[in-house]
Amino acid sequence: MHAYRSHSCADLNKSNVGETVRLSGWVHRVRDHGGLLFIDLRDHYGMTQVMADPDSPVFAQIEKVRSEWCIRIDGEVKARDESLINPKISTGEIEVFIRDIEVLGAADELPLMVFGDQEYPEETRLRYRYLDLRREKMQNSMTLRSDVVASMRRRMWDQNFREFQTPIITASSPEGARDFLVPSRLHPGKFYALPQAPQQFKQLIMVSGFDKYFQIAPCFRDEDPRADRSPTDFYQLDLEMSFVTQQDVFDTISPVLAGVFEEFGGGKKVDAPQDWPQIPYAEAAMKYGSDKPDLRNPIEMQDCSEHFRGSGFAIFAKLLEQDGTQIRAIPAPTGGSRKFCDRMNKFAQGEGLPGMGYIFWRDQGEGMEAAGPLAKNIGPERTEAIRQQLGLDVGDAAFFLGGKPKAFEKVAGKARDVIGEELGLTDKDRFAFAWIVDFPIYEQDEESGAIDFEHNPFSMPQGGMDALNGDPLAVKGYQYDLACNGYELVSGAIRNHKPEIMLKAFELAGYGADEVKSRFGALFNAFHYGAPPHGGCAAGIDRIVMLLADEANIREVMMFPMNQRAEDLMMDAPSDPTSDQLMELGLRVIPQDQ
Repeated sequence: MHAYRSHSCADLNKSNVGETVRLSGWVHRVRDHGGLLFIDLRDHYGMTQVMADPDSPVFAQIEKVRSEWCIRIDGEVKARDESLINPKISTGEIEVFIRDIEVLGAADELPLMVFGDQEYPEETRLRYRYLDLRREKMQNSMTLRSDVVASMRRRMWDQNFREFQTPIITASSPEGARDFLVPSRLHPGKFYALPQAPQQFKQLIMVSGFDKYFQIAPCFRDEDPRADRSPTDFYQLDLEMSFVTQQDVFDTISPVLAGVFEEFGGGKKVDAPQDWPQIPYAEAAMKYGSDKPDLRNPIEMQDCSEHFRGSGFAIFAKLLEQDGTQIRAIPAPTGGSRKFCDRMNKFAQGEGLPGMGYIFWRDQGEGMEAAGPLAKNIGPERTEAIRQQLGLDVGDAAFFLGGKPKAFEKVAGKARDVIGEELGLTDKDRFAFAWIVDFPIYEQDEESGAIDFEHNPFSMPQGGMDALNGDPLAVKGYQYDLACNGYELVSGAIRNHKPEIMLKAFELAGYGADEVKSRFGALFNAFHYGAPPHGGCAAGIDRIVMLLADEANIREVMMFPMNQRAEDLMMDAPSDPTSDQLMELGLRVIPQDQ
C-alpha cells in the first residue's frame, strides 16, 4: 500500500465496503458521541467520516487528535446505517473504522478556524493565509482560477496562437502607473524595472514575424489598491496579432471570454459575442457616466439642459450660461417616492455634492402630478416635457446633476448604479458585455492648457497622420476596452507602427523626437525595418475570476495577495535590506520623515 494513501477523501463509496484503505488529510472536525469518536477527515478533494470506539487498537491516540492536525489512518470501510447517510458529500454512504493512525503534523492552537464560515479580520486571514486557503470557499476559488487559466490556454491554442514568454527584468516604460525598480549589482547606479505589461515586447514579437502571440503574463505596477485591483502584481491573458483590424481582435478574444463565462459562470446568461454592443467612449460617458458601464442596469442618462435653460430654477439656469456645462437626467423607473428621493439626495451628499435635484410623479386622483423642489421651480410645462423625453410615468422619478460633464460624470455613473441596484432593475443573473470604442487619444489640462495623452500612447490614431494635423482633442484612437457588469475586463488597441506617425503623436503631447527615441528606442528602431500592422489586447485574469466567483474583492481570488497598504503580512514584505545588500548594490537609504 502507498505510504500515505490508497484513496483520496472523496473516492470511497458503497462499492468499497469491506476494503482496508489508507487515507491522509486534515482533521476538519472531531465529535465525541459518548465513547464513539468521529473525525471528518479532509483533503483537497473532499471529506470522509472516520471513526473509532474503545475496541480500536489506537483509540487512546485518536483521543489526542485536534482540529487541523495532519494525520494518516488505516481502516476498514463500513456502510452507514440508512438513517445516518449524508447525501451532501460523495462519501456519505460509508465511514472508515480506524485500525491504525499516524500523526503527520500536529497543529498548535489555531489563529483562525477552517471549519465553519466565521468571519475574520483581513489582517488575520492574510497573515495566516495558508490556513485561510484551507477553507472550502478558498479552495473552490483557487481551483476555479486554475481551471479558468487552463481553459483560456486551450481556447487560445485552438485559434492557432502560440505562447511565448517575455522578460520579467527589463527597462522602465511608462504604462500609466509607477514602475517597480530593481537595482543592478553589475551596473552600479542603474536600475531595471519589472514590466507593467509586456506591451513593447509583444509588439516586437510581431515585428519579428510571429503572427499570433499570447501569454498568461505577470504584470507589476506600483499602484494604490482598490477592491478590484491589486496594488503590486496581477496576471493577464495577453495577446497580439499581425495584419489585423480592430474587429479581428474583437472576433478573436470575444469567443474565448464568452466560452470561459459560459463554462464557469454558474448558469448565468452570457450574450453571444456578436450581440455585444460597440459603444463609442463619448456615448458611454453620456449615457452611463462610465467607460465601463454595467449594462445589466437598463437606465440610460439623458441631456435635459434645454428644459432648464432660462427656467425658474436659478442654480441650473445660471450654470447653463457658462460654456461647456450640461444638465443630465438619471431616470428612475418605480423610484417615485419622497423617501427614495431623499435617500438618493443623501447619497449625493456622501459623494461630496450639495445634493441631487429630483422630480417624481405621483397620482393625485384627478391625474398625474410632478412633485419635488425642481418641479415647483420650473413649472408643469417643463416637467411634462422632461417626463416625456425620459419616457417616465406615475410612480417614477428622475434625478439631475449639472456642471461640466467631467466634473460630475463619475458621481452620476455611481448614482445610476445605486438607483438600478436599489430599485431592483439590475439583472443579477447575467454577464453583460460591451465594447467601448473610439477613445480620445489626447486630453487638455484645464489650468495649463497643455495637451497630454489621455489613453494609450501606442494606439494608431484614426485617420493616421491626417488626423494628427488637425485638432488634437478631436483625434480618436483605434483603442478599445471590454466592460462586463461594471468592470473593465479587457483593454487593447491597434498599434501605431509607423515611425513618422509615432513621432508626431508624441510631439503633440510635448515629447520631443530625442525623448521618444531614448524611452522607446527598441520599438522605434524596429518600426524602421518593415513593421506589419498589428494589434491586440489584454484581459485581466484576476478580475475575470472575481466576477465568476461572485466576489467583490480581488484578494478573494488571489493565492497570496498583499493587503491594502501593499504589504505581505505573511512574508513580512517589504522589508529592510541588510547593510551588506546595500553596499553590494552601491545604494544608501535616505530616512523619510514620519
